Amino acid sequence: MRAKKVLVVGGGVAGLTAATDLAERGIDVDIVERTDFSGGHAIQYTCKATDKCVKCGACMVEEKLDRVVHHPRINMMNRTWIEHVSKTEDFSVDIRKKPVFIDPEKCSNCGVCFEKCPEPGVISKGYSKNHHPFYAISAEKCRYQKDQSCTVCQNACPEKAIDLCVKASAETIQADAVILATGFSPFDPTSKPYGYGKFKNVITNLEMERMLRIHGRALSPAGGEAAGSIAFIQCVGSRDAKLNHLWCSQVCCGSALRMAGLVKARQPETQITFFYMDVQTFGRDFSEYYSNIQKKVRFMRAIPGDIYPADNERLRVTFMDGASSEGRQEEFDLVVLSVGMTPCEDLRDTAATLKLKLAETGFAEKVDDTGALDDKGVFTTGAVTGPMSIPESIASAGETAFQVARYLGVKTRTLHEI
Repeated sequence: MRAKKVLVVGGGVAGLTAATDLAERGIDVDIVERTDFSGGHAIQYTCKATDKCVKCGACMVEEKLDRVVHHPRINMMNRTWIEHVSKTEDFSVDIRKKPVFIDPEKCSNCGVCFEKCPEPGVISKGYSKNHHPFYAISAEKCRYQKDQSCTVCQNACPEKAIDLCVKASAETIQADAVILATGFSPFDPTSKPYGYGKFKNVITNLEMERMLRIHGRALSPAGGEAAGSIAFIQCVGSRDAKLNHLWCSQVCCGSALRMAGLVKARQPETQITFFYMDVQTFGRDFSEYYSNIQKKVRFMRAIPGDIYPADNERLRVTFMDGASSEGRQEEFDLVVLSVGMTPCEDLRDTAATLKLKLAETGFAEKVDDTGALDDKGVFTTGAVTGPMSIPESIASAGETAFQVARYLGVKTRTLHEI
């Protein structure tokens, strides 16, 4: 009798966790991930430990990805998405694959293609040692894909690992159950009056995560020098009645304050202001951490109204001072927008394909113990059901893996056995 197989849609931390938990129960797993690199948003996060671990969860994502890429029962397929699903006794899933121009069997991750490509943004870099190949070529931006006018990367590759003639492909796979774990989309703050996309020194918290992961310091994107003053602005795209985004994204306060703590540890001269409505608690040691960070960061209970350019690429932030009820302006070298977690851009289409219902928020409905969804063999997990932190997503995926194994009739471990 063949081993049971599960299809996991989404290669973020929840999908990786569910896949490894199922594989360790003897279940084969296929993971389909739309993007070039697995690990989701969280694989781009930086460790925020200073003198001790602050339980941000970033290291947990790397560990999950490492287990997936080395597990013999897991097949990871990047640049892939589902097009159609049908079910009789099991699921028949039609998937579509974008062309992968770099052969992972030949690529040595030397980076020559990235250095030689004449078009910025065509070749992207991964974020993890477990991303192989570490580089990916965008079919949408590549000159060769438009008019065959450029083969610089293919000619320069010393391993002959690049083939720009590779085409998209399709196949049908079978599965006994499906897990939707496509996570979230970060809110696009372009519509907000903060100058995102207009001023180089206005960035999102996700871009700040990547900056700290890659460079280790908070830098001014406009000039490249260390930022002397930083404003973190909370609730951008969350708790916003005008957008009908009434939910709290839960993780933004913890992420921003941990990043602020990391910056102060590495750049003690940098002045940091934290603009907020109220502070969402995070972690078991929240009270102790909050008390300590208040000694290092200035807290301003106000949400800025507008941001204007000032001299030397600085930014003038306007806000209402709650203490004095007066309008104020201050200048900063860098503004970091804590953007909210919103439903995936393609979630409605994916949910329709899998015959899933969406909640009023636009996120997917949760699978619960009543079997409202799992009697169909389709499960949801992680931030696709609503905002979650990394540890919460991991816990959600572990619970879902248990439910899937039970649905498939595979022996599950009891608490005593764990």
